[in-house]
Amino acid sequence: MVEEFMMKEAIVLDVRTKAEYSIGAIPGSKNIPLQILSSNISDIKKLNKPIITCCASGMRSGTAASILKKNGIEAINGGGWQSLNQLL
Repeated sequence: MVEEFMMKEAIVLDVRTKAEYSIGAIPGSKNIPLQILSSNISDIKKLNKPIITCCASGMRSGTAASILKKNGIEAINGGGWQSLNQLL
């Protein structure tokens, strides 16, 4: 599934906190913490690309993917960022 999304030029959205993201992240990913995701939906829609969410373990990114899907954005949960980084 991740491979399919990458072929569509998906954007990796890391929903960890800014502090967590600053310690390490997938190169080229965008950081919008889960706590402020809902207030950034219109900006995410403007990207007009599928979204692969990630976080530390996959819990927050699962919630984020659900929020995005409910708002009409094509999204999947990529799980933990370190595991996802190995797939990309």
